[in-house]
Amino acid sequence: MTAVDYRGQTTLITGASAGLGVEFARRLAERGSDLVLVARRRQRLEELAEQLRAQHRIKVHVVDMDLATDRPGQALAAEMQRLGVHVTSVVNNAGFANYGPFHEADPQRLQQEIAVDVTAVADISRAFIEQLRTAGCGVLINVASMAAYQANPRLALYGAAKAFVLSLTEALWAESRGTGLRVLALSPGATRTEFFDVSGSTQVAGARRPAEPADVVRTALDALDRRNPPPSVIAGRSNRVLAFVARRLLTRRQVIRAVGRLTAETA
Repeated sequence: MTAVDYRGQTTLITGASAGLGVEFARRLAERGSDLVLVARRRQRLEELAEQLRAQHRIKVHVVDMDLATDRPGQALAAEMQRLGVHVTSVVNNAGFANYGPFHEADPQRLQQEIAVDVTAVADISRAFIEQLRTAGCGVLINVASMAAYQANPRLALYGAAKAFVLSLTEALWAESRGTGLRVLALSPGATRTEFFDVSGSTQVAGARRPAEPADVVRTALDALDRRNPPPSVIAGRSNRVLAFVARRLLTRRQVIRAVGRLTAETA
């Protein structure tokens, strides 16, 4: 395989109003892809779309949608058909966490977290993957997390959700081999985004220097440009070392206790 050619493609990006979503939009626009930006905050999407149209002379469509609604993938596919837009790549980036002990969490917020972090990723992937495989020239990126590699006290549901995303995406990578579609699970560590504001924690757990969104997105796009792209990639050398240590050198009991101490420090 050679590097991905995004010219003539249309990439749908969820969670495109902030953080990694904005960075994915900017970097893919630079590479020539038309875009479909999906998030709840329409004004932010419109401002970003206007910038990208002016800078890169691409087509940018905006869809304001709450992904916690029923069957978001089906709704997005129907909207693309209405607009006459043929999506060839997808970045499932939207996600959020509820910080705190599981037994104290608002059940409605937990249900919303499942809907956005688990159900929407699966539903959107299913809604578009057949046409992505048929196009055979694009990518499917599902954003997982370092939290996918172990249990996460005080972020219990988030870690479990991201473990689901990692497992699902790696399976889709295997199923899509030979189709031309490149599938990747991206696992960032702590990154300078709105994530920790939304989750309710006050600082980036365990991170003295949180990663910049540009570095995380570059990791994903570089991985997809390899001759033999991997099923998943961890952003940041220190995160890759931590994942190796957690999986190979420590017991699960040790890892969970260590992560619990880190997440306790964010209160």
